Amino acid sequence: MPVRVLPSLLSADFAHLADECARCEAAGASVLHLDVMDAHFVPNLTFGPFIVEALRRSTRLHLDVHLMMTDPLRYVDDFRAAGADAITIHVEAVGPRTMAQAIERVRATGAQVGLALNPDTDPELWFPHFAQVDLVMFMTVYPGFGGQSFIPQVRQRIRATRQAFPHLPIQVDGGINRQTIPLVVADGADRLVCGNAFFKDADPAAFLRWAESIAP
Repeated sequence: MPVRVLPSLLSADFAHLADECARCEAAGASVLHLDVMDAHFVPNLTFGPFIVEALRRSTRLHLDVHLMMTDPLRYVDDFRAAGADAITIHVEAVGPRTMAQAIERVRATGAQVGLALNPDTDPELWFPHFAQVDLVMFMTVYPGFGGQSFIPQVRQRIRATRQAFPHLPIQVDGGINRQTIPLVVADGADRLVCGNAFFKDADPAAFLRWAESIAP
């Protein structure tokens, strides 16, 4: 599968979000990654459905919404109605007993379904559910804040998942930059959530072209 860069809105200029969306489109991005934090599941607070709705009016980009929330299922209808094209929930927030129902619940909204895993979470415990989702996302930092350093121990989890699921989209989020992109692509990741690496680059379009040209 081709490698794709997903600019992360968390690193954008929030005073000019429509302009930042246009900049992502002009650079060649097709997906925008939106981090929703509730100040409970993670120690930070970002935004809710009203920002997603405003972005939906401002861009044609696919909106990939990552719910870092203690109770994500309470809000999936709101985020879908606001314009989310894909909704990713954390396995740690849902738990194993109700995971199958949670996947069905997100699917029922009409959105694509993603499962996110924190750096310390063993993906093999969740392999029985991976065939029912559209993507799996590995957090390569502890979620909550942008600009953190990449955790290399997650690489072996990416490799194990790629070996078990050759055709599953594998997304990585956290410390993804020019140094780590060749590593995670070699491990099997094909969806790269890039915050500072994209928005702070002198030429975001050139950065995107370089990253998406890397072969596994």
